[in-house]
Amino acid sequence: MIQTLGGDRRYSLESELRQEDEENVIVDGKVKWFDPVKGFGFVIADEGGPDILLHANVLRNFGQSSVADGARIQIEVQRTDRGVQATQVISIQPPEGNDTLPLADFQDLDPEAMANAPLEPARVKWFDKAKGFGFANVFGKPEDVFIHIEVLRRSGLADLQPGEALAIRVVDGKRGLMAMEVNAWEVALKR
Repeated sequence: MIQTLGGDRRYSLESELRQEDEENVIVDGKVKWFDPVKGFGFVIADEGGPDILLHANVLRNFGQSSVADGARIQIEVQRTDRGVQATQVISIQPPEGNDTLPLADFQDLDPEAMANAPLEPARVKWFDKAKGFGFANVFGKPEDVFIHIEVLRRSGLADLQPGEALAIRVVDGKRGLMAMEVNAWEVALKR
């Protein structure tokens, strides 16, 4: 985000951070990459400038353990001795162009039923990124809910951790109960 300050003069991320000294600046950008195993990744600001470090702890404070490469993100950043770092995640949007083709698992489902599926609180039972799927349990219901890696990616996530709190939209599909949308619990509370 390039803010216009005082008329038509535009300031880059670098000059904003210099002028603001220790204060945080809000930046819109795109996730370059994020590795939950390493515990960090980088964001590219829309207006350019240096890569912005996104640490796993900052992402966890937002209620997510991962974020998909290419996801749109709004963050607060500050300059440190080690460069520009994210201090808070404000919002995350799934990568653009991810949902152009419907998933085969959802092709035969009633679009109206899918659109009206409520967000339900759930916890991750297990998820294996290498296998491309996992399961969650909706609170108060005994059935497992299947979560496909592609649904996760289309929701802007890259991985899930056991016990992680989620808000999911569940439909009865080809594989039984299936998540068609996955959100961090904290994000769903704000909707």
